[in-house]
Amino acid sequence: MKLTWLGAAGFEIKTKDHFLYLDPFLSRNSHARPIQTKTIDDIHCIPKIFISHGHFDHLMDIPQIADTCQADIYSSTTVAAYLKDQKIPASAIHTVSKDSQQFSFDTYTARALFSEHVSFDAKLVLSTLLRSNTTLFSCLPLLSRFPCGQVLGWRFNIENKVVLFYGSAGSSRKELERAARTSVDILLVPLQGHSDICTIGLDYVKILQPEIVIPHHHDNFFPPISQQIDIRPFVDKVSCVSEKTRVLVPEMNVPINL
Repeated sequence: MKLTWLGAAGFEIKTKDHFLYLDPFLSRNSHARPIQTKTIDDIHCIPKIFISHGHFDHLMDIPQIADTCQADIYSSTTVAAYLKDQKIPASAIHTVSKDSQQFSFDTYTARALFSEHVSFDAKLVLSTLLRSNTTLFSCLPLLSRFPCGQVLGWRFNIENKVVLFYGSAGSSRKELERAARTSVDILLVPLQGHSDICTIGLDYVKILQPEIVIPHHHDNFFPPISQQIDIRPFVDKVSCVSEKTRVLVPEMNVPINL
């Protein structure tokens, strides 16, 4: 299996026979860092796409990807309704209607886990307003066009490994403890959206005890809405909460062999 971080919460998973995409978002504004050189034309044809929630940095590119690549898309009912409004064929949209709903394919399974979005705390909101000045208001139409909907975590059983993906870090302790009943080989944890996000990410590791944790969403993918997150406090303390867990910090567009 090869896993490639696409920036933000986006991933490509390549197996022997399949391509899977998680929240693929390649669009950037001119101030984004690092610069994303991949385009939608680089998405492989006929993939499966799994969406965690409907915010623009998870969903905005999906209509064009679906049109270009003939993708099958798995999402919440809110996201599915948006995609249908974008003229994506209903046959290409597969809706998650209940918690723990499973989709089975020839060589892997994908299970949707009802989750929550991280809460934007007052300190983060204030710092974003101060950093962006008046330019944030120009982004409001972009933010309002994409409703969040039910947030989903995705658990994949693929090539004898369990990969657990979260697109936002709002999971409750009860949710994580339930997810921890099944061992996790690879945890993809997002580090954006809260002024103490590294501590939140460490809670995921502490409860889930994965073999490998891969942080993501910490890049400055769409300023001024986003900011570059210093993830060193997360990386340095993983061993304190889970002696078994190894941290892999991905480089954008560079495949990791797993």
